[in-house]
Amino acid sequence: MLRYLPFLLILALWIYAFVDCLNTPEDEVRHLPKVAWVIIILLFGEVLVGPVAWLFAGKVRRPRQTWVAPDDNPEFLKSLGEDA
Repeated sequence: MLRYLPFLLILALWIYAFVDCLNTPEDEVRHLPKVAWVIIILLFGEVLVGPVAWLFAGKVRRPRQTWVAPDDNPEFLKSLGEDA
């Protein structure tokens, strides 16, 4: 069972990168057209070059902005000022 683990991990990474590329809007794709990234992921998926390249260079990654409390959110503070 353990000998199949590397294959399953490679397959999972390949599927994740492929689906992520297909679901990414065209304006968030960097360096190459989206179709080129799909081809790269499909052709070089077994050696991990395509999926890893997509994850590191293909998509614009924006940090998620999470609010700790409502008073950290500027939109919430603006809504308080409008109601008063």
